[in-house]
Amino acid sequence: MRSGGITPLGIERSGLCIGCGSCAATGGYRMAWDRFGNLKPTGEGLDRPPAGFERTCPFSPEARDETRIALDLFPAARSDPWIGRYESLFVGHAAEGDFRESGSSGGITSWLAAELLRSGMVDKVIHVVPAASGAGADRLFAYDVSSSGAAVRRGAKSRYYPVDLAAALRVIRASPGRYAITGVPCFIKALRLLAEHDPAIGERIAVTIGLFCGHMKSARFAESLAWQMDCEPGSVRALDFRVKDAARPANWYRARVEAADGTSREQDWWHLADGDWGAGYFQNSACNYCDDVTAETADIAFGDAWVEPYSSDGRGTNVVVVRSPALLPLVQCAAEQGRLSLTDVDAAFVRGTQDAGLRHRREGVAYRLAWYRGGLPVRKRVTPDSRLKLRRKLIYRARAAISWWSHRQFALARRLRRRGIYLGWARIALRLYQALAWGRPLGVMAGASKLLDRAFRRG
Repeated sequence: MRSGGITPLGIERSGLCIGCGSCAATGGYRMAWDRFGNLKPTGEGLDRPPAGFERTCPFSPEARDETRIALDLFPAARSDPWIGRYESLFVGHAAEGDFRESGSSGGITSWLAAELLRSGMVDKVIHVVPAASGAGADRLFAYDVSSSGAAVRRGAKSRYYPVDLAAALRVIRASPGRYAITGVPCFIKALRLLAEHDPAIGERIAVTIGLFCGHMKSARFAESLAWQMDCEPGSVRALDFRVKDAARPANWYRARVEAADGTSREQDWWHLADGDWGAGYFQNSACNYCDDVTAETADIAFGDAWVEPYSSDGRGTNVVVVRSPALLPLVQCAAEQGRLSLTDVDAAFVRGTQDAGLRHRREGVAYRLAWYRGGLPVRKRVTPDSRLKLRRKLIYRARAAISWWSHRQFALARRLRRRGIYLGWARIALRLYQALAWGRPLGVMAGASKLLDRAFRRG
């Protein structure tokens, strides 16, 4: 890939643009869909970066890393090399109201946003909501601003869909007040970096709420789910990626799509050609070079408790990482009052709930850095290392190839309006990936290794 230097154009051409929109808010660009359903900055001057861009883009090689940012923010906190700095760690759920029932997990993320408003710690919450009340008709979801607990509830549920911060940042700059904002790790990092260079952002963002992240999907993932449920992508009115059912284990994901004609359809993820999260379908390329799973720069961060007995509890359970000492009394008081049901845990427990994601973001990043071919240097907290067992290498190669090809296979199927082109490829790729991940004999995979290498090099 060619480099345009440390500019928005250079970051994008190197495959390192996550589409957060921080540069668009500063440089006067707009965010638009690329041909693969990822949000990218567009407009004049992408090769001439806005002031400080090389230090505020979360994937810039000149930007400060998560460890250094968190050390400045939470200097007295304990530190764990896998989950970052923290004051306290919990597992549990919201016991007040219907927050748990209406969320994908334990409901504490929405509960906290509402509580911050109720307590007066913030004036407004910026969070992701269905786009009917957000940005526009070309998106299913977008950031919006809420100032009441009832409005905050629009943001419940997981959104495996691209959004950007550009409009939200313009709101913060234009309207004084104290804001809480939710985001995945790289978005929170972008906000922290911007806050160092923009006084309005630094003064007005009072609380950052992080969401554990496996990787970012393109908008084509949502289209694929709809298409596989016999709903034309352009006719989707609403999409629930994780339908909650207390009678089923929490990790048995089920999607529901609602069409413009009012009909709805549901399907379990494991019946979908691209429903295996670990395979990496429609992953943003920048996610290959991210080493933060637990939002290490956020004041507080939430994930799913993917260990037993919690993963079998269909009501949903959160793991909670409190990093800011200012938020700990609020959480502890709510637990003492029975409004939150929380149990103290240690760092090893939290690591265990995110074991696969952490391995992919540390061991996997180290391996991917060893064969990165982008046009810009990538500086991460792990050292490039290709000394892995063959099966692990093949798994990482398979994920990278599936990610790269899924965008292109779906683009072809979409253009020709023949979903079988994509679905046929996706099912074959999934069988190959699962054969690797589930421990099939390596001799069977010898030819696949060369094929995957060749496929990735084309990227």
